[in-house]
Formats: sequence, structure tokens, C-alpha cells
Amino acid sequence: MMIPFIIFISVLIFQRLLELVIARKNEKWMKEQGALEFGMKHYQFIVIMHSMFFVVLLFEKITFSREFSAFWPLLAAVFVCAQLIRVWAISSLGRYWNTKIIVLPNVEVVRRGPYRFIKHPNYLVVSIELLVVPLMLGAYMTACLFTILNIIMLSIRIPAEEKALRELTEYEGSFGSCNRFLPKLLNKYDN
Repeated sequence: MMIPFIIFISVLIFQRLLELVIARKNEKWMKEQGALEFGMKHYQFIVIMHSMFFVVLLFEKITFSREFSAFWPLLAAVFVCAQLIRVWAISSLGRYWNTKIIVLPNVEVVRRGPYRFIKHPNYLVVSIELLVVPLMLGAYMTACLFTILNIIMLSIRIPAEEKALRELTEYEGSFGSCNRFLPKLLNKYDN
């Protein structure tokens, strides 16, 4: 099962590198339009966390000879669905999508694609991915560790991003009735 593992991880790493190329291109365009960057202090920790995810995953998989989970087909289906949402989110934001918090003042907040339903579909996808990928590969320690690290990171990242959007756009007016991660139709406790 080592060859499928290597192919899978290689595709995942290639996808991340491609996203960084897209993000850099979008960052350049947005800054040329007058966009401002926020959250620079914590961004380096996001980069370290996501880089270390692959290192720790590979270490656990190889060192402990982890086998694919018996539930890998179900987990793979969840992963594929998450990737479809990722592509939908990135394409919906277009040139405004980035891995950094970069906000163009006074532009209309994007409310198409998955952003019609939740505020942070890309963070939801990352959260799913950091849990599902290691579980699928039998790397349970990696799944636990990076789920906890991601919760800590998002507890810093999301408020910083929302604060920047509130300061420079009509964010609250656009997303006032929208949840962060669960669509309203799934949250029966909201009015």
C-alpha cells in the first residue's frame, strides 16, 4: 500500500504548491489595487503548521507502519467532497482568494458559491482535511494533534480575518445572518 500512499501525498503536496502559486498571483494583483494585509504575525505559524502536517504524517505512517483505515473508502469520499468544496470556494472568490488575510477596501463581499451558505468554507475544508487524511491513512496521532493545532490556529485566524473585513468592507451587512461553518438550514437552534 506504499505506492498509493506516495501518490496520494504527492498529489496533495502538489495541490498545496499550486494553491500557493495562485495565492501569490492574487496577492500581487490585490496589492496593486490597494489591498491591505492583516494577520502577518500569525501567518508564519499557519505555514509552519501546514508544512509540519506532512512531515508528521509521513513520520507516523512510515515509523509505525500505519495501514490504511478499514474505513478508507468512506473517508476518501469525504475527502473528495471536501476538495470539491475547496475548488468551489476558491473559484467563487476568484482573484480575492488568498492564503493570507488581504482585503481590498470598499469592495463588495463575495456571497456566491459556498459563501452563500457559510462564512468560511475554505477553513471548514481544511478542518475536514486535517482530520480525514490522517484517519484515512491510519495516522491517528497526526489526526488528533493537527485537529487541536488547527482549532487553536483558527481561533486566532478567523477573528483577525473578520475584524479586517469589518473594518474595510460591508462584511457584517453581507454575512450578518450567516454562520461560520454550518449552513443555517442545518442549525436548528438559530431563529
